[in-house]
Amino acid sequence: MHASTLLLIDDHPLFLSGISLVLGEGLGQVKILETGSLTEALQLRHANPALILLDQQLQGVSGVTGIAALRRKWPTTKVALLSGFDLSALRDEALAAGAVAFISKTDKPHTLLHQVRRLLDDHGPNQPADSPPSASESLTARQVEVLELLGRGLSNKAIAQHLHLSEYGHVQTLLGLLGASSRGEAAFNARHRGWIV
Repeated sequence: MHASTLLLIDDHPLFLSGISLVLGEGLGQVKILETGSLTEALQLRHANPALILLDQQLQGVSGVTGIAALRRKWPTTKVALLSGFDLSALRDEALAAGAVAFISKTDKPHTLLHQVRRLLDDHGPNQPADSPPSASESLTARQVEVLELLGRGLSNKAIAQHLHLSEYGHVQTLLGLLGASSRGEAAFNARHRGWIV
C-alpha cells in the first residue's frame, strides 16, 4: 500500500481516538488526521487526503450534508459515511451526495479495517456519478437478477428459491465482484454504480 493520508471527522473524542488507533495499527504507513467537526476539516490547509471517513451525526450539520463541501475542497478524494444506523434510506442519501461507501459504526474492528484498506488500495479518483459502468459490462443476466433481489432485501434463501439456484453461490460471487464484505455493502456499491435502483 502506498503512503497516503486518511482524514477522520467525528465529534465524539472517544470514538475518534479509538478508530484512529485501530486504523493506525492496521494500516501501517497511512497518515491519519483527526478533526472534531466539518468546519475544522475544511480549514485544513496542507492536507490532501486519499480518503475521508465522515461521521453522519455531527453537531450543527449532518454528515450527508457535509459530503458536498468536502468534495468541493478535495474533488478527487473519496468520502465514506460513518453511521451507527444502518438504514437503506441513509445509504441512498449518502450515495446521492457523492459518498463512495457506507460504513457502520457497529462493525467489528477487522471489518472496518478491511473496508478502509480496500478503499485506500483503489487509488483511482471518485468515479463520476453520471458515468458508472453498466451491469451488462460486468455481470451475467442471472447475476443482475440476484443483485436486484438482494437490493430489495430478500434473504439468500429467498433469492435461491425465487431463481431456483443454490443458496449461497451467486450471492457470494456478487460480493466478490463488488468488493463487498456484506450483503448491505454489495447493494450500496451496486446502487453507486447504477446497476440497481
